[in-house]
This record gives sequence, C-alpha cells and structure tokens, in this order.
Amino acid sequence: MKNNNRKIKFLNLFLGLQKDLIVGGQAVMEGVMMRTPTAYAIACRKADGSIVHTSEVLPKWSDKHKWLNLPVLRGGATLIQSMALGIKALNFSAEVAHSDMEAQEKSKITETQAVLADGTADENFTKAPVKITMPEKAAMKKPSQAAGAVGSIIFALFFNVLLFIVAPLVLTNVLFIWLGWAQSPAILADAAWWQTLKVYVWEVKPDSWIAFNLIDGLVRMLFFVTMIFSMSYLKDIRRVFEYHGAEHKTVFTWEKDLDLTPTNAAQQRRQHPRCGTSFLMVVMLVAIVLFSVIKFDTLWLNLVVRIALMPLVAGLSYEIIRYAAKKESGAIFKFMTIPGLWLQNITTQEPDKEQLEVAIRALKESLKLEPADTEEVLVNHRELEVVV
Repeated sequence: MKNNNRKIKFLNLFLGLQKDLIVGGQAVMEGVMMRTPTAYAIACRKADGSIVHTSEVLPKWSDKHKWLNLPVLRGGATLIQSMALGIKALNFSAEVAHSDMEAQEKSKITETQAVLADGTADENFTKAPVKITMPEKAAMKKPSQAAGAVGSIIFALFFNVLLFIVAPLVLTNVLFIWLGWAQSPAILADAAWWQTLKVYVWEVKPDSWIAFNLIDGLVRMLFFVTMIFSMSYLKDIRRVFEYHGAEHKTVFTWEKDLDLTPTNAAQQRRQHPRCGTSFLMVVMLVAIVLFSVIKFDTLWLNLVVRIALMPLVAGLSYEIIRYAAKKESGAIFKFMTIPGLWLQNITTQEPDKEQLEVAIRALKESLKLEPADTEEVLVNHRELEVVV
C-alpha cells in the first residue's frame, strides 16, 4: 500500500495534479470540526446514533489583504480565525446536545402520560376537560451569533491574559522577594495589609532578570499543565479528548494518502506536531526568550509590554510549528515541539470507531467545498488508486 501511494504521488506530480492541502481541526462536544484551506465543516453524533453536520466556505482574508500572507503576521490572523471557528464549532455542538436533551425530556413526558392513561380503568379520566394556561413568553431578541462570538473571544483573551501573564508574573515576583533573590521593598511599620501587598507586587527588582523570566515561564507552564491534567479527569472533557484523538488520526490518514476509513485512521498516531497543544507549549517557550528583554522596575509596565508582545510571540510560534511539521525541518525546531507532543498524551485519548467516523465525515464535508480544481485532484487521486 505504501509503494502504491508513492506511485500515486509521483503520477500526480508528473501530471500536475498534486496539491498540498493542509488540513486541521478541533474537537467539540460529541463531534469534530475539520478545516481545509478554504472551508470548514462540523460533524456531531446525536444521541440516536445519527451524524449531523454543517459546512461553510471560509472568507479569504489573505486575498483581500496581501500583508496577511507575510510570515509572523499570518500567524496572528490564523489564530484569530481559528478562535472564531472554534467558538462557532462549540456553539453548534452545544445546540446538538441541547436538542438531544429536549428530545429525551419529551420522550419521558410521553412515556409518563402513557403510563397514567393505561393505569386507570376510568374511561372518563382521559375525557375530563383540562384547561391549560401557558405563560406568556417575553419578547426578547436573541443576540446575533457574531456578537456572541466576539464576546466569547474577548472573555477568552481576558481570562488567558489573567491566568497566564498576570498571575505568573505576580507570583514569581512575590517568590523572588520571599527567597531573597530580589530587593526587599521598603515597608512602613504601621502599613496596612493591603499596602504591604501592593508594595510586594508593584515593584519588580530581581537580582537576575534571566532567572526571573525563566521562573516566570516555568510557572506559566505549570499553570497550563495543571489545568489540562485536572480537566482530563472530567468525564465530558475526556470524551472531547477522545474526539481530539480521532481528529489527529484522521488528519494523519489524509496526509499519508490513505483512504479515509475508520480502519486506516485507527492505525495512526494520536500525537500531531501541528496540534494546538504543541502550539501553546511553543508559545510559552518563545515567551520565555522574548520576555527576557523586558526590564522594568514596575509591575504594570512589565504587564503592558508582555501583553503588547503577545501577537509577536504567537506569530513566531506559528512559524515554528509550521516549519517543525515539515520533514526537512532541523532538530532544534522538532525539539521545541517535543513538550507539546508529550502533553498530547493527556489532551488526546484513544477514540472508538464511531468517533473516527464523525471525524472522517467532517473532513469529507469540508473537502466538498474546496475549489473545482481541487475536486479534480481528488477525483483523479481516487481513480489512480483504483488503477494502481
């Protein structure tokens, strides 16, 4: 099979039909979102076993704004679009789960009514006049999905800045002062507790800025790993991690030019170098290096500069992840993705056949929306597989 795929790729290259389609995705509640270069699709498994899906063509930001194709800058644009798609995918999966819950509630009510009707011998019981007064529904307009997505993105950014920038910086500063690795602040004898706390967290004067930024980065990583590890014990989150594994296995199946079947996908690895988990770990490593140039004595200036540098950190991390996924990338780039691959042992779990079917459906629906020339490539690819 491997030799056949090499022949297929060679013939496609010779005929000018080969096209590098990079695919990725995200796990959601009982489903997977798959993204191709110009489209995305979301597939979810309902309680009755059926698979529902939705798909849409992506807006071509890079065509309208050529500067978004520039290295580093394209990473920020991709990150924003990925966050918006991720929230949209989560909302779709939540709607599917909500419809399942409503169906189950209606089923329980119907069963209860049947039991009550069958449990009495009085024929007049079911004929008794019943007056039902329904409460009036308030005329409320649902907020637009766009506004909801923007609000969710703002909240997510605020939460991440607070947890992974503010908290580690403050904690590191207090730790350095307590251990005597930084200049002790001058505190008045009659100072209130809140004045003492303000002095401890307001001034940043470590003996070694290199050590300070290293510890700050390690604390940030510890927060992230602890959060992921704690979440893995939740039943619902573990199901999402299983769909995350299904997404990775499906992507590997596509990248190896294999038929998109659960059997082929089940044989693939769960750890993928282009995973969002690896991206976040690389972000933290890059931040340690980049933040080491920040040397302000006040906490608020350090926070402002670190937040301002986050787009640059994300852009550089995106380029590292993108290059590390290539075969010709150097050992240094691959080494930087190793922590993320290790962490994927937690964030991805072994999926079952039904979960793989959902991931494959999402990818196939997304591929259907690729441009006509791409569809020709896929058709010729399948025909060449049959011939070879």
